[in-house]
Amino acid sequence: MSWKKSFQLAFIYVGTIVGAGFATGKEIVEFFSQYGFMGLIGICISGLCFTGFGVKIMLLAIELEARSFQQLNVHIFGTYFAPVVNFIMFIMLIGVTSVMLSGAGSLFQEQLHLPKMVGILITVILTLIVLLIGTRGLVWVNTVVVPVLISFSFILAYFAFHLPVFMENIVKGFHFKWEAIIDSFAYAAFNISLATAVLVPAATDIGDRKTVKRGGVIGGLALTLILISNHVTLVQLPSLTQFQIPMAVMVNTLTTSLHFLFIIVIYGEIFSSVIGNLYGLERFVKRKIPWNTLTIGIAILSFAFVISMVDYGTLLSFLYPLFGYISLVFLLLLIIR
Repeated sequence: MSWKKSFQLAFIYVGTIVGAGFATGKEIVEFFSQYGFMGLIGICISGLCFTGFGVKIMLLAIELEARSFQQLNVHIFGTYFAPVVNFIMFIMLIGVTSVMLSGAGSLFQEQLHLPKMVGILITVILTLIVLLIGTRGLVWVNTVVVPVLISFSFILAYFAFHLPVFMENIVKGFHFKWEAIIDSFAYAAFNISLATAVLVPAATDIGDRKTVKRGGVIGGLALTLILISNHVTLVQLPSLTQFQIPMAVMVNTLTTSLHFLFIIVIYGEIFSSVIGNLYGLERFVKRKIPWNTLTIGIAILSFAFVISMVDYGTLLSFLYPLFGYISLVFLLLLIIR
């Protein structure tokens, strides 16, 4: 049973971090693939951070019996600075949820030729349903989505491996760049700080240190392998920074038969991240305002809905790097603690 819970926790970890930017490839290009071989080194650095800090945060949550990231932040930052950090994390979670909704709308618009609004509204309705089901809904969605995502990443990497310029494109750009190292830490810090919204209550609910530690390691390794698989696929694409959904271009290049599966995988990733973010936000708001779950969910998604009207690529390119550099402070203070 403990192994089952470890894998469920690992899937929640992976499912929360992957999302619109990850699924479309845009986020991986932004932080890693544009640097060529240095991007691969950056992924290894991020992977170590995901494994090490993910485990530390969850063990700390059990020790403190924390029910939300708010309580964890009081311990890390102290009672004076914690409210400021909590507010920043709240804004970041809203911002990322908005990017996810915008990404869902863009997916429906670009890949299914349906209005962007349709994709956003369907995502909002499904998210509210899962939120009302509670933790079981979160676990179920990620248990389905994450294995499919891992399989899909490996399949694409396999097809990319057979390209005649596969190794040549991977080792391209083999010269040291500080930006690649900084971006790898920023990427890890950004995602870990957001994942605490879900990891803290999930770890406390499990309550067993061994199970949680194993789940963190499995989740961190899975994230590293998915990032490497997607990176070696994306670097095969010429002018990869020019595309809004570079992974869609690669799917069409490598195997058009998987295109519909790709759409399902992307949507699954977006959906799992929206649920994870909303789950953490709902826990946070409930400690401040005594509203019921549905009211909180509608209020948060309404706010995110308005922001999601902005172009998906514009939102991601502006918000993700900004949040990444802000989150470096969180990672630094976590190391000190």
